[in-house]
Amino acid sequence: MTTASLSQPVPDFGAPATGGTFSLAAQRGKTVVLYFYPKDNTPGCTTEAMNFRDQHDAFVKAGTVVFGISRDSLKSHENFKAKLELPFELISDGDEAVCHLFDVIKMKKMYGKEVRGIERSTFIIDGKGILRHALRGIKVPNHVDEVLEIVRGL
Repeated sequence: MTTASLSQPVPDFGAPATGGTFSLAAQRGKTVVLYFYPKDNTPGCTTEAMNFRDQHDAFVKAGTVVFGISRDSLKSHENFKAKLELPFELISDGDEAVCHLFDVIKMKKMYGKEVRGIERSTFIIDGKGILRHALRGIKVPNHVDEVLEIVRGL
């Protein structure tokens, strides 16, 4: 599978998700926000999920569906989703296939050690399946507002 490139169609993919199997092709006609995050139940990831939750109605009004994605198990995602009352689905990418498609696996420093992990990133795909925006190495504060502004402009 090739890496997703800006202004190019994103190859269709499927992956296990809360609420059933995710398929990119099934989202045609809607703008799709895929936000990759390192781990369920960690401080930054919890804040980011709550920010997307709190703006969910605005995304829906903009014709946009939001999906969070990490390498966590479906069980972990189900618990995280329930705990935070998330109104959107979480995709489990345990085999890192989707992470590789979007090139988000990076070497990071954690507690002074190099570890392989997900670089916090958000991708915006238009209703025709074209990758329109790739926001990489993002910081959580104000990120969701930025994403909402982008999708409103599509």
